[in-house]
Amino acid sequence: GQDSTLYLNVLGRTFIIALSATAICILLALPAAHLLASVSQMTANFLMLALLLPLWTSVLVRSTSWLVILQKNGVFNQMLIGLGIINAPLELVYNRVGVLIALTHILLPYAVLPLYASMKALPRSQMQAARSLGAGPLNSFFRIYLPQIVPGISAGGLLVFILALGYYVTPLLLGGQGDQMLPFYIAYNTLQALNWGLAAALASILLIATVLLYSLYVRLVGVQRVGV
Repeated sequence: GQDSTLYLNVLGRTFIIALSATAICILLALPAAHLLASVSQMTANFLMLALLLPLWTSVLVRSTSWLVILQKNGVFNQMLIGLGIINAPLELVYNRVGVLIALTHILLPYAVLPLYASMKALPRSQMQAARSLGAGPLNSFFRIYLPQIVPGISAGGLLVFILALGYYVTPLLLGGQGDQMLPFYIAYNTLQALNWGLAAALASILLIATVLLYSLYVRLVGVQRVGV
């Protein structure tokens, strides 16, 4: 019926937002992890502290901070207007953009850490040997470096994706009506509509879908390359 279509759309939206946040986190984590693996240990420790510092702050506080920063009269829009880059404030909250920005900030450390571990374990002599044998930077990266950090990418991506599926506060504060994920409807049916049977069914669907995707992923990639 209509409710089934609604919740199928919500489930699809939930996976799209989670996949989008995962892709952005991995793209940002690659250079961040490479920097951490390339600098001295003292500098790496300082950068690691800066990376992990947000984890000590609650999700509610971080999401509310992004709401203050990204709103029409917020710091970000005022800075862009002051620099003359834009003439009118950008719509960065109560939409998909705000949700993805906040989710990326919250989940980025979970992508960086497995990648950093993979990169740190690789001897630098491999890339130097590839260069000495005539391989260019791109050829060396795609043929030698990238295949060896696939476990880190897999572990980070899987961790970020699973965590993103369950986020409730961030889409609630920064998203519009069309950006609410399945946990919002689970909470609504549990706390407001008091339809506990539907809430349990939705939670079960989310769990089953996650397990099925994980199983498919392991089957395609191989458990030894998942990195977890």
